[in-house]
Amino acid sequence: MGRKRLITDSYPVVKRREGPAGHSKGELATELEEEIQPLSVDEVELELLRQFDLAWQYGPCTGITRLQRWHRAEQMGLEPPPEVYQVLQTHPGDPRFQFSLWHLYPL
Repeated sequence: MGRKRLITDSYPVVKRREGPAGHSKGELATELEEEIQPLSVDEVELELLRQFDLAWQYGPCTGITRLQRWHRAEQMGLEPPPEVYQVLQTHPGDPRFQFSLWHLYPL
């Protein structure tokens, strides 16, 4: 009787070509590794504030500053991150730090 036929028997076998020499799956090209630069202190702090803006557990953030939102969350016992308060205190007049992501959009 012979062996049982498989559905893959009707398709031709195709060998995959290997990539350029020195490159394999899962490895980053050396050019990409050289382009990665560490974030500045301001960029790290702004990312922290963006994450605070996106955290729904501290209430809505439209129409108020980040500092007002932080104080409101603290008064409600929601325990906002103290790092956010420290960043806001170190940049009191900078609108990039004081206003939320959506401050330019009308209510």
